[in-house]
Order: sequence, then structure tokens, then C-alpha cells
Amino acid sequence: MHSVESIITEVIEPKAMEVDRYGVYPRAAMEALGKAGLLGLLSARDVGGRGEGLRAAATMVEQVGTACGSSGMVLCMHFCGAAVIEQHGPRDIREAIAAGRHVTTLALSEAGSRSHFWAPVSTALAVPEEGTVRLDAEKSWATSAGQADSYVWSSKPVEAKGMSTLWLVLGNAHGLSFPVAFDGMGLRGNSSSPIVARDVRVPRSAMLGKDGGGFDIMMGNVLPHFQVLGSACYLGIMEAATRKAAAHVTKTRLLHTGQSLADLATIRAYLARMRMKTDLVRGLIRDTLDALESKREDAQMRVLEVKAAVGELAPEVTELGMRVCGGAAYRKEVGIERHFRDARAVTVMSPTTDLLYDFIGKAMTGMPLFD
Repeated sequence: MHSVESIITEVIEPKAMEVDRYGVYPRAAMEALGKAGLLGLLSARDVGGRGEGLRAAATMVEQVGTACGSSGMVLCMHFCGAAVIEQHGPRDIREAIAAGRHVTTLALSEAGSRSHFWAPVSTALAVPEEGTVRLDAEKSWATSAGQADSYVWSSKPVEAKGMSTLWLVLGNAHGLSFPVAFDGMGLRGNSSSPIVARDVRVPRSAMLGKDGGGFDIMMGNVLPHFQVLGSACYLGIMEAATRKAAAHVTKTRLLHTGQSLADLATIRAYLARMRMKTDLVRGLIRDTLDALESKREDAQMRVLEVKAAVGELAPEVTELGMRVCGGAAYRKEVGIERHFRDARAVTVMSPTTDLLYDFIGKAMTGMPLFD
């Protein structure tokens, strides 16, 4: 069985430039992780999984994100979806995830409610004569769109009160379409694009949790997983930029003076800032995990803070990397400009950095977060 490290060295790193340059979905990475049993990291042992928790998933996502941001984000979203399915989904899909045969993702954000991912405007209508439910939606962005084997899908409730209901929608469901192919600035291989559902029929048994209970699952399961794992992916991007910048200035010499770029105090100061900011994010992720695992009183605050912090610091660190490496940073083969572009996505991925600041401020002043 291959380790994460060997898969990164043999599969993910060699394909990272191709994934970025041509916007190629990192299928080889996901297949390799699946064959090694690593896509079932969060799956229970009784379905063939590893039975690990969020901390182990965060470590793996960081490692993969260091090598390839797109692969790290696809893995992040798989784990987010898998955590919901493991808690509420059918055994056959849980077993398929554990066996590495099934990649899932989240399909929550919608064109009508934008970054307010917890408030779908799409509909779920019962079709009693068929025993099915009809889903109609315009999802604004979903990682692995058109590539995943299933989507953890949100809609308004069928009958119950509440803000939302979650569903397991298979990737080959009739009525799904993907009208715009992803061609983004960064994370170019993560196949993040809109999904349109027109008269998609699912059995009522595809409901994940209770009708009207989607909000509670999103807050109790999806949000902590996404905030921590997404932050871990961007931490990997920060770590990659920091290492590459240090390596570049150490080996690059000024022939007319005999000095390396690292001999310049200003360069060393920039590197120090990169290292400190990267380590600040790592420390906050670890503290967030500690808070969640021990059910600390400030756990919710840490969950909100962690992605807001990386939303500020990942762009700063990768911009410093560009500055430290100068003109060389603009060359694709150096890799810094890829990390610079990948890091920009963190501020606009729901919940956005600005929205998280609002949540943090509400929590500090005793206001309800969602009203």
C-alpha cells in the first residue's frame, strides 16, 4: 500500500504543472489516493475505512496542497462530503468511499443566495406517485463539478419547517448539466463550476438527515470540516511558497559580488515574515482542532477565525514569495506564481473572508450569526 508521501512524490508533484497549465482535473492523484485506501480516511472501520478524524484529514490535505493546490482542494471537498455521508448516508456509498472507488464533493452554494451557502433557494418537490423527489437548482460553484461520483446537495425542505434539507445526488443523475467549464486564475484543476439541475429525480431515501435538518448538519459537520480542511490546503500552498522562496535565494548568486541573494538582510527579513505568517496559520489550525476535539467553549470562534486568518495571510505570504524571487518568480517552472494565483481563491470561497469577519464580530457582541 502506497503512503501519502510516495503518492505525492510519484504522482501529484510530477503532474502539478500540467494540472495548472491546462486546467486538468487531478484524476490521477485521486485514483492513486483511492487505491491506497486514503480517500476512506474518515470512513468507519466497519465499512472498510481508516476510522481517522479531522486532524488526520487536515494533515493529509496540507501535504497534498503543498504539492498541488488543485489536488489539495479536490481532496478537501471530498473529505467534507464524505464526513456528511459517513454520518447520514447509505452503507453502499460509505463502503465505496472507504474502498477508494467513490469521490464526492459539496454542492451547496447557489446563484440565488451567493456566499450564504446555508440558505438554498432551490426546490425539492415530492412526486408521490413515483415515491421520488424532484430537485431543481442553479448551484453557483461546486468543486469537482462533472467529475465527482456524488454531490452532497442542498435544497429547501420538502415538507418540514427549516431552512434546508441535504441530499445525496449521484454524479450521473439525469437532469444535471454543467454549463460553464472552469477556466480560473488559480486552482485551475479543481473543476469548480456551476451545476444546473432540471427535474432531477432522487428517491426519498437519498435524503441525508431529516427533512429541514440541513442547517444543523451544515453548522455541526460541514462548516468545521470545510473551515479546517480548506485552511489546511492553503497552509500547504503557503508552505510551498515559503520553502521555494528560501531555496531560490539560497542558491542564486550575484556573480559580480560573490554573494547569494540570501546574504541580503532585506531578503532574509521577507523570508522571516513568510515563515512567521505560515507558522501562525499552522498554530491556529492546531488550536482549532484542539478546541473541537476537547469541545472547548471557544471552538465555534476558532472555526470562524481559522479561515478568516488564512484568507489574509495566504495572499500575503505568496505575494512576499513573488517579491523575494523577483523576475524569476514569473517563470512557470519556479512554481511561485502558481502558489500566488492559487492563494487568491481563499478570500472569495464561501464563507468569504469579509463574511467571516461579520460572523466573528457578531459572536463577540452576542448577536445571532444567522438571522
